[in-house]
Amino acid sequence: MDVVEELWRIPRWTQSRGEELANTISHGIGLVAALIGTPVLLLAARNAGSGGFFVGTIIFAVTMLVLYLGSTLYHAWPQTRAKCVLQVFDHSAIFLLIAGTYTPFTLGPLRGVWGWTILGLIWALAIFGIIMKATRGTSRHPKLGLSLYLGMGWLPLIVIGPLALAIPPSALFWLVAGGIAYTTGVLFFVNNRLRYAHLVWHLFVLVGTSCHFL
Repeated sequence: MDVVEELWRIPRWTQSRGEELANTISHGIGLVAALIGTPVLLLAARNAGSGGFFVGTIIFAVTMLVLYLGSTLYHAWPQTRAKCVLQVFDHSAIFLLIAGTYTPFTLGPLRGVWGWTILGLIWALAIFGIIMKATRGTSRHPKLGLSLYLGMGWLPLIVIGPLALAIPPSALFWLVAGGIAYTTGVLFFVNNRLRYAHLVWHLFVLVGTSCHFL
C-alpha cells in the first residue's frame, strides 16, 4: 500500500458516536471562547508596548484558532475519507499551537540569541512534524509524533533561567502550569481503551490553553 492510498484509507474508528459528539462539543466551546478572547488578548498585547510581543501574540492567536477549528471539524465530520484528511490537519495543528505558544516570548521578552534560537528550533520541529503527518499519515510513527509534541512543549526549559529573568513570576507560573496540563492530558490522548479518554484529553487542552492565554 503506497503512502497516498494509506492516507486516504478509511480506518476502523475507535471513537463511538457519543464520544465524538462530546469531543466536538468540548473543542467547539474552546473555539467559541478563543474567538471571543482573541480581541481581548491582542489588545492587551498591543498595550504591552513591544512590537515583537504583539506580532508573536497574533501568531499564537491564529494557531489557537486553527487548532480548535480543526479539532471541532475533525470530530464533527462523518466517518469518510475526508475525515482522514481532517485528522491529519487536527494532529498537525498541535505542532502549530505548541510553536505558536512560545513565539510571543521569543519575539518579546527573550529576543536576542536565546529568543531567535528557540524560535528557530521550535518552528523547525513544527514544520518537520507537519510534513511527517502530511506525508506519512497519523497512524505511522505514533511514538515519534508523541515525542515531538512533548519535546517541543518542554524545549524552552533550556532557557528557563533567562526566561525567568525576562518575564514576571506570574507569567512563568502560568506558562509552566499550561505545560503540565498538556503533558498530563497526553496520558489520555494515547489511551484508546478508556471510554471518553479523548474527551478528557480535550479538557486538559482547554486548561492548558487557558493557562497560556492568561
